[in-house]
Amino acid sequence: MQKKIYVAGMFDPDTAGKVDAAVRAVAGVSNVVANPDKSQVLVDFDEGTAGIENAINTAISSTGVEVLG
Repeated sequence: MQKKIYVAGMFDPDTAGKVDAAVRAVAGVSNVVANPDKSQVLVDFDEGTAGIENAINTAISSTGVEVLG
């Protein structure tokens, strides 16, 4: 499954890199593209993994970026 997550506080490539690394570390995530220009994170993941969407949001929040919506 692919999901687009809008975020606040990801303004530069350095922060996007931290978000990218944090989300890639979540079990079940296969691809991540963190785009600071669009303030979004595009994530491909195995939707069969229990609690993965919450884990992804927690990983993003752990970098100091706010998940919107």
